Order: sequence, then structure tokens, then C-alpha cells
Amino acid sequence: MGQKTAVFMTHGGKEAINRAYDKETRNTLKERLSFLKGVYDRDQLKTRRADLRKVDYIFSTWGMFPLEEDQIRDCFPGLKAVFYAAGSVQGFAKPYLACGVHVFSAFAANAVPVAEYVTAQILLAGKGFYLAQRLYRTKGYPAAREYMRKMPGNYGGKVGIIGVGTIGKLVISHLKNYKYHILVFDPFLPQEEADRLGVEKCDLNTIFEECLVISNHLANNEQTRGMMTYEQFSRMRPNAVFLNTGRGAQLVEDDLARALSEVPTRTAVLDVTYPEPVKPGHPFLTLENVFLTPHIAGSIGEEVSRMGQYMAEEYEAFTSGAPCRYEITEEMLKTMA
Repeated sequence: MGQKTAVFMTHGGKEAINRAYDKETRNTLKERLSFLKGVYDRDQLKTRRADLRKVDYIFSTWGMFPLEEDQIRDCFPGLKAVFYAAGSVQGFAKPYLACGVHVFSAFAANAVPVAEYVTAQILLAGKGFYLAQRLYRTKGYPAAREYMRKMPGNYGGKVGIIGVGTIGKLVISHLKNYKYHILVFDPFLPQEEADRLGVEKCDLNTIFEECLVISNHLANNEQTRGMMTYEQFSRMRPNAVFLNTGRGAQLVEDDLARALSEVPTRTAVLDVTYPEPVKPGHPFLTLENVFLTPHIAGSIGEEVSRMGQYMAEEYEAFTSGAPCRYEITEEMLKTMA
């Protein structure tokens, strides 16, 4: 049997592919597969129809084309799998799955840097880092020290994790190196799994009332949008820190701004907002207790190539009959980001 045929496909072009699949990974794949010229423009699907109908595997990353079922069956009748070197597949996966095509995502690879980032922020938050450094600069050393005296530190503190998916579980795993009491909110988390993780399940209000640091990791879907409101934010402790690396749409941001304005010693560290970037004139841009970063928690720089490596490994597992770790199912799409 001859080599199977594959194609790199994304709106992001060759540059995006080379970022996600480094030279070593591309060479490894090309030893096993016959690659067609990449598809970086949707219009090529028509002009190269005869060529693309030979494709067995698609390798993609951010910018994957969303196609309808009839388009997939027409353009890729022999397609066996899509390997997506990025995170969320919500924008394209369902039609492929409906056509019997296997879909794999590097969501777990992208979770690694997010979990590392969040763990670092939680540790800094417990020390009062954010407002302490800002107070030192704006009001002087005594004011910063006075604020610090009210912080309990990280030993034995309560941390709230909202959403216990891949990222949430990684964060919990990292936090096991420290003496935290971890509260979680996740309606889909079985009690047996919570026991295994060593965490306490509770409702959202309890997390906001009791935890010094609260970190959002909810999947982004219709059920979670606008889930966190003033009812929760107004319950934050006077020195609490809210971290968001999930999605800005999951909270009513004006409600968060209101709660932060009412108690200036509360803090928000926001790596994501809705919309992104923040609209000019929004309170987040002027509140002294809001710290904004430009969506940096996920894979950046050399970290991106880890996702391509994960997908190359999944290809090897899939084609050799070994267990696959990152295959996406329709059931998973109901709760994934």
C-alpha cells in the first residue's frame, strides 16, 4: 500500500502552519505522508477539487476552514481524520464528525501554558502582588505595606476554581504543591472525581464569598455566557483577586467593574475581555485595581509548536491502532470551550 495523502489547511497560511508544526515535526510527518501543496484559501477547494479528493488527512491550526457536510463529502470523500494544532474545535468540528471523520485537537497542549500562567498568578495574588506594586508606585511604600499587612498569604488559603476541565484540572494539580484549600464549581464534575482531585464542590456564591483567589476556566458556550454577575462579584472578600483566562463573555463585565469600584482593595487580573480588546472608555482601563494583559496565557512563541507535536503523536497513535488521547466526540462538544 502506498503512502497516504495529507494537506495542511488554514486561512493562516504557511506562516501559521510553520508556527504550529515546527521543522522537525513537519519533517517527521512528511516521512510518513505524501503532502499536497497547502490549502490557504477557501476558493482553492473548487479549483483543486480533483487533487483534494485524494486527501486522507488534514493537518490544521488556528484559521481552520468551517465547511458544511456536503462540502466535506464533495471535496474530501476519503478523509479519515482532521488533526487540529490549536484549542477549540467548536467552529468547525460538527460537520466533520457528522461525516464520520475523526477530529483531534491539541487542546491539552494549549492548556499547559495557561495552567502555568494561572498557577503563577494565584501565587502572586496570595502575596498581594498586584495592588502592592501599584500602591508602592502611586501612594508610596507605607501604603503598600499597610495593604500587605491585610493579606493572609498562600499558606492554607482558599482558592476557587470555576470550571474543572483540562485547564482547571492542570491548575489543581499544580496547586497540590502548596497548602491550599481548593473549592470548585463545575456542575459536570462527578463527586468521585472531586474526591480524587482532593477538592470541595460548592456553588458559585460560596466560592466568591470564601476564596481569596478565584480563577475562571469555564467552557465558552451559550450556557456559560453572562453566568457571573453582580450577585457573585459583590460577595468578593475585601482583598480577593479574580483571575480570568477563560472568556470575557462568561461574566457581566460592568457588574465586575461596579464591585471593584465599590471596594478598591478587590482586584481583577483579566487576560481576556468581551469584546477584545476593551472598548475605549470602559472602566477596566481606568480602575486602579484592574490589571489587563493582551490574551497571553495560551501558547505563545515557541510554546505553539507543542501543539503540532501533540497532533503528530496523535496521528501516529491513530494510524497504528494505539490509544488516542485527544480525540473529540460530539458529546465532548457539549461542554468543551
